[in-house]
Amino acid sequence: MQISFTYAQEKDLSRIVKTYNSTIAEGEATADLKKVTIASKLEWFHHHRPDTRPLWIVEADGKYAGWLSFNSFYGRPAYNGTVEISIYLEARFRGRGLGKKCLAFAIKESPKRQIHTLLGFIFAHNSASVTLFKQFKFKKYGHLPEVANMNGTMRDLLIMGRKVNAKLL
Repeated sequence: MQISFTYAQEKDLSRIVKTYNSTIAEGEATADLKKVTIASKLEWFHHHRPDTRPLWIVEADGKYAGWLSFNSFYGRPAYNGTVEISIYLEARFRGRGLGKKCLAFAIKESPKRQIHTLLGFIFAHNSASVTLFKQFKFKKYGHLPEVANMNGTMRDLLIMGRKVNAKLL
């Protein structure tokens, strides 16, 4: 499978939102309980910058497969070298090794942006994502028990982290 990553443009926001919304009903990848709108994600989209907090479109064999992003952690300057990574894939591309390609790409791209720590915020019951991050030597940095009320079911959140080879700011 040939994989490519390109910086998202505003015209891509509709499919980014569609991919994101497709995961809500599953209750494994996001704490949103209702579908989001393009308008509600515009500010989020504009916080992404290729040089610091990129948002990439992922294509597999020339077909849109999902997206990958770096998001600021906590929003204070001392944390600039730490980002939360998000990977959202279209259902037909899940379970085919694309998540591994995305995570490897994110690790490789981190030093170019002075990022020294990658974080994944993962529901503990999302065994596929937990396994993926462990394969890339992410460690459990935190466990927040029953912090998410997913339509009456309380869910734990894991914070998985990994240092990458970037110079400290």
